[in-house]
Amino acid sequence: MFDVGFWELMLIGVVALLVVGPERLPKLAYTAGKWLGKGRSMLSAVKSEIDKEIKSEELKKVLEEQKRMMNPMEEIIEETSSAVKEIKNETENVVQDAHKQYASDDQSDSPPGPAGEK
Repeated sequence: MFDVGFWELMLIGVVALLVVGPERLPKLAYTAGKWLGKGRSMLSAVKSEIDKEIKSEELKKVLEEQKRMMNPMEEIIEETSSAVKEIKNETENVVQDAHKQYASDDQSDSPPGPAGEK
């Protein structure tokens, strides 16, 4: 910001003493200090709000990045589960076919007899 040294402050103090006078200078210094304090507190509040906004934007970016990284994982999980379901269906079909084949082989091997007996 401003680079104000000791001699510049002394010059400002002497000019203020000549312009305002010695009896009103302490009140002027108090009021100036009060306004400077309010300005600094407002500046720090604005700075902290900006920092919060920046951090929230960074957090949103990180969350979006993680969401993009999770999307392929979800696709892989979905593909895997669909493949497992297909294998399950195929296995059930093979088992049913084998059961039907076994039942038909069992009926053809049985000797002829009264109805309902084997």
